Amino acid sequence: MSNELAGKRIAFLVANAGVEQVELTSPWQAVKDAGGEPVLLAPEKDPVKTVNHDAEPGGRYEPDHAVGDVSAADFAGLVLPGGVGNPDKLRLVPEAVAFVKAFAVAGKPIAAICHGPWTLVEAGVVAGKTLTSWPSLRTDIRNAGGDWRDEQVVLSPEQGFDLVTSRKPDDLDAFDQQLVKTFARAV
Repeated sequence: MSNELAGKRIAFLVANAGVEQVELTSPWQAVKDAGGEPVLLAPEKDPVKTVNHDAEPGGRYEPDHAVGDVSAADFAGLVLPGGVGNPDKLRLVPEAVAFVKAFAVAGKPIAAICHGPWTLVEAGVVAGKTLTSWPSLRTDIRNAGGDWRDEQVVLSPEQGFDLVTSRKPDDLDAFDQQLVKTFARAV
């Protein structure tokens, strides 16, 4: 275990349903292994229901807080896991969108995988950024002013905050390594 993230609280923002399980659990473990404190946030304090491959039921996880009860100032970084239904639901929660935007405005790092960047699009923070995602988000990202790339992991330090993005679960090793490095540099 390393201590790159010692003393850092990392927010994981998810909807209460539709989260791709491995895109939550793999970065979560990477943060813990690096000495950080992962904190699960959801729109409601009700259990989070995950899925595997957007179809099969996954596990259930208890959120630590409802997103409306915390502030971006309480965390060093933010992770937005994917799953098709997860960010689609988060885009409709004003507190979730405001929370994401607050990270960008404060210059705090954000990491998003798969469909997770949909929430970034809704928050209006992708303009001028280079990022990747599940391929079906390409047009949405470009329409929002982002530069979409088909790469395993992309780090975009432009426009005031560091953004780490990845395409899919197969990219998780690279995604986890890059988010730990990026969050370790956060103040």
